[in-house]
Amino acid sequence: MKKVALVKYGEVALRGKNRRLHENKLAGAIKAKLPDGYWVKKEQGRLLIEKDGEDIDFEKVIRLIRHTTGVTGFCSCIQTDDMDIECLQKIALEYMLDNYGQRDKITFKVETRRADKSYPFTSQEISARVGGYVYDGAGNFVAEMRFPDVVLHVEIRNSAYVYAGTVKGVGGLPSGTNGKALLLLSGGIDSPVAGFLTAKRGVRLDAVYFDSPPFTSARAAEKTRDLAARLALYVENLRLYTAFFTPIQTYIYENTPPGKLNIMLKRAMLAVASKLGEKLKCHGLVVGDSLGQVSSQTMESILAINSAATLPVYRPLSGMDKAEITEMARRIETYEISIRPYEDCCTVFTDKNPETRPNAAAVSRVERRLADLPDLIEKAIESVAVTEYGRVSDGA
Repeated sequence: MKKVALVKYGEVALRGKNRRLHENKLAGAIKAKLPDGYWVKKEQGRLLIEKDGEDIDFEKVIRLIRHTTGVTGFCSCIQTDDMDIECLQKIALEYMLDNYGQRDKITFKVETRRADKSYPFTSQEISARVGGYVYDGAGNFVAEMRFPDVVLHVEIRNSAYVYAGTVKGVGGLPSGTNGKALLLLSGGIDSPVAGFLTAKRGVRLDAVYFDSPPFTSARAAEKTRDLAARLALYVENLRLYTAFFTPIQTYIYENTPPGKLNIMLKRAMLAVASKLGEKLKCHGLVVGDSLGQVSSQTMESILAINSAATLPVYRPLSGMDKAEITEMARRIETYEISIRPYEDCCTVFTDKNPETRPNAAAVSRVERRLADLPDLIEKAIESVAVTEYGRVSDGA
């Protein structure tokens, strides 16, 4: 008998013929974040985290792996190879006394999953026998089938597992199982949330930041690096590419008619990101646009902007409003970084009266008159500097 961590996953179990690939990816991602002596093992629809010859430190394990995409929950549980019903009863009572015995009164019920159908008792019989033993073994435990304080789980697999309570995981799919994309990362609230939602769908991310000194400060670039470091908790081996954008920005500002500046700058960013993404073998670009939120995010503006990209452009925030995006930013702990008062290049040069329904053909005609823009885009690609975040954890 020993303490282990049970790792639950949702969508991974629905992958059909690709399930094993996803399970292996998830197990590898978890193992890479654990210290020496810890192991990850597959167990009939679950992953187990064990430690050589002793109980695991569950709190330490959670700190290290709680941001792993693909995991729906983590449970601290007792594992035993002695699956006699008398042994399970004793383990269940000891578990309840250790974790809840100090309370004056607590309601509970037992739920059983029996993956091993050769076990001599049905799931209902196991729940009744274990529940009755726990009820009789302590005066403060009261049976309650509808709304109990604690649900005690018993799982019969290759071994038996007893646990209560689940630490919620990120969910989604394991990183790297659904292609690769390049995130256009600014210092704002929206783009880190877009990156998180994309990573949650199993997409491996890199990010690009457009730096515009002297119009943006070193603190603005530092803010973006901190956002990238936060995203790296969810993404394996994230790289942040910083592109020198000042020449493009000033050139467009000096040669673009009123109303079209925002559109032209966005097109230039997508052009740079597309070329960089192609070099990095990405399958698409990710931006933090929310449909209709600002002038450059209307349907007409998006149509006029998108043609500058040579890769598909994904907008995971399209249907979200600002309150929803902000709430998610708080949840993934990027919000406090994003609201630091340092402007990014998207906010330095803006039209006072931007077009909200630009004509895509007219925008293309304006861009064709910017003869030096292609060379400036190539120079921006050549200027790129890389920051690598490797495998990052916020645990000790």
